[in-house]
Amino acid sequence: MTTPHSATTPVALVTGAARRIGASIARMLHAAGYDVALHYRESSQDAHALAEELEAVRAGSTLLLQADLAEFDRLPELIAQCVGRFGRLDALVNNASGFAPTPIGATTPAQWDALFASNARAPFFLAQAAAPHLRATGGAIVNLADLYAERPLREHSVYCMAKAALLMMTRSLALELGPQVRVNAVSPGAILWPEDRTDTNAQQAMLARTPLGRTGTPDEVAQAVRWLLQDAHYSTGQVLHLDGGRMLGV
Repeated sequence: MTTPHSATTPVALVTGAARRIGASIARMLHAAGYDVALHYRESSQDAHALAEELEAVRAGSTLLLQADLAEFDRLPELIAQCVGRFGRLDALVNNASGFAPTPIGATTPAQWDALFASNARAPFFLAQAAAPHLRATGGAIVNLADLYAERPLREHSVYCMAKAALLMMTRSLALELGPQVRVNAVSPGAILWPEDRTDTNAQQAMLARTPLGRTGTPDEVAQAVRWLLQDAHYSTGQVLHLDGGRMLGV
């Protein structure tokens, strides 16, 4: 039996919430008092384990939502399921992201479509579906961008372009949805290395160009997201660079 949701408890939907940074964001928001809708695509075991962990802290505080964000019809459905379960929506965190190389001369339309679907199209249409509910609660959106939205990464042109579109979306929606809804972005640098890449020389070279000399942590990203949602009451259309100073060009 599902425990009733308190009408005064804020609700956050986090995409890509099962693992890595998304899971840290979900834990951070849950600890801050949010009930959380946990979207995942394929990481069912991780998503269910996270939900069980959070339910042990506060029963009835989670909702699991499985969907491929490339399937357009699923986007408004996710918002509807979240509001149907909890009765409100206070925060949308667009964290889910695809990342893959697209060397010039070998890039396919399918790769373009996949990278734009996860990094730009899904966040936009989720925001569009969420907007009426966020207006009702005075809520906020946080988009997870990337340093490479502003500084290109070799052989990743399409990814960089899609993240650049997400930054413009952040600014445009801040203009469109204010004053009721704030829209901001977190733009991380090196936080977690891609699991399929083990080029330690490249990693060390990147850290050498980072004034703070280390990678960030998922919890540091989660703290930034929580701050933008709960405390940054006069900030909208902003991009918080969480990159250890790499944007300084050192």
